Amino acid sequence: MVQTPPKLGKLFIELPDSLLLQVTQAQFEMLAIANRNLRLERTAKGELIVNPPTGWETGERNWSISGELYLWWRNSDQSGKGFDSSTGFILPNGATRSPDASWVSQERWLALPEAPQKGFVRLCPDFVVELRSESDSLSDLQAKMQEYMDNGTRLGWLIDPKNRRVEIYRQGGEVEILENPTKLSGEDVLPGFVLNLRRIWT
Repeated sequence: MVQTPPKLGKLFIELPDSLLLQVTQAQFEMLAIANRNLRLERTAKGELIVNPPTGWETGERNWSISGELYLWWRNSDQSGKGFDSSTGFILPNGATRSPDASWVSQERWLALPEAPQKGFVRLCPDFVVELRSESDSLSDLQAKMQEYMDNGTRLGWLIDPKNRRVEIYRQGGEVEILENPTKLSGEDVLPGFVLNLRRIWT
């Protein structure tokens, strides 16, 4: 008679910041499916990044940004696809990243070798937003924004509510820093899209 071993409960451990765990892309996807309440990312070197859930202030701001992006998409003649902060993209350098909001042009989406049915998309968005929370390191977010640009993003916004500052990243250009702006333009990447920052600053 074969005995079935007892099921083991979940074991939770805390990892110090200095300890880096490396996972393959396949292992990362299994971890992401098993931990849907966490925002997981993977660097180009395969290092696992665990982002805890945000506080209500950041969550509300994220919701506002994604909502404005959706309204622009719905009310304009623009095609393409917009995504919220739970979406993972496998960048050309091998990293898996989840911007707080993003958009991909219809042309680039249709140019994918095959339409993704599920899972992560092997693509870098045309447009990304990163919203700094209280626990975020500014230098880490700046490096992340530069990684987006190096992998094909055309326009990116790093929004820092605490300091009321925005860093604008453009493909092939210098980073522009705006102090306490009231709105942001989608420029030629998102024609007609304007984000009212008064909702973000409050």
